[in-house]
Amino acid sequence: MDTNTSLPTTTTRIVLPGLVEPDGLVVDLAAPVGTPAAGELLVAVEATGISYAEQAMRRGRYFAQPPFPFTPGYDLVGTVLAAGTGADGGLVGRRVATLTKTGAWTGHAIVAARDSVVVPDGLAADLAEAVTVNGVTAWQMLHRAARVEAGDTILVFGANGGVGGLLIQMAQHSGVHVIAAASPRHHESLRARGVVPVDYADPDLASTVRRSAPAGGLAAVFDNVGGETARTSWSLLGRGGTLVSYAIIAAVSGTGSLWPPFLRHLGRILTWNALPNGKRATFYDLWAGHGTRGKSYRRRLDEDLTHVLELVRDGVLTANVAARFPLTDISKALELAESRTLDGKVVLVP
Repeated sequence: MDTNTSLPTTTTRIVLPGLVEPDGLVVDLAAPVGTPAAGELLVAVEATGISYAEQAMRRGRYFAQPPFPFTPGYDLVGTVLAAGTGADGGLVGRRVATLTKTGAWTGHAIVAARDSVVVPDGLAADLAEAVTVNGVTAWQMLHRAARVEAGDTILVFGANGGVGGLLIQMAQHSGVHVIAAASPRHHESLRARGVVPVDYADPDLASTVRRSAPAGGLAAVFDNVGGETARTSWSLLGRGGTLVSYAIIAAVSGTGSLWPPFLRHLGRILTWNALPNGKRATFYDLWAGHGTRGKSYRRRLDEDLTHVLELVRDGVLTANVAARFPLTDISKALELAESRTLDGKVVLVP
């Protein structure tokens, strides 16, 4: 292991102790800092953030979340301080962006080197953070799952969110026309970006979308709601179109076990894919292949996230940071993120 005698021994860490409101999160100011094992890196965190995943975890409604208590945080950006055996020692002193799923809400983190990508020089940590998990998710859904082409028209739900906002930018960069489903309070800003806004709660949403869609239907729909919204999304596709489902907020926001609605959703996707209409549906999972096809997963992550970060550095994509908070103000930050009033991502700075 590459070592440094000045490595920290304690750090600040946020702990989610159980099913609590945002003000029930615990700020541990003297959490121990571990030593990176084989294939791991010790990172001084410069920016992390709040995504929908952590909001669901707070309510105990995220698939495969660890048992309480634990430290949330789906991704981070920071400087490598030390590398464990087998990890690239050349990363020490470099800034990396890392997918963590949990554990990023801290001042120093032990992360997997295989889930870390070097951040291009000239890109600020908070901007890199705003496009790490959100950016690679949007890019892979658009270009690997849906495989959109210039001239296509797509529908994006959650258009004002961290993933949706980046997906819109990426689609426009590729010459794709966008219809954006969001709350009416976001419509003015969406129009200013050159997209057609629609109200996601419109009871006649399908007819509203069809008025702006090609006669043959949409090339792709990106749905994070599930339930009836997924059925509407499927009906709006044209021949050869793709429904990319990447969350089931309708179920996560409810009560009871998540498994029945999730299995019903997957069953519906399988049923749709068996129909001879030229359309297809898929459930996008950022972690698919992480444990079973490690080399190909790592290759895609490096290629896709590096490209997204370079697009932000070069000014092609805008990293939309809705607000910045010190890590120790996590309760206020989470309350704001959960208010659903923001356009972009809340970034935490240790």
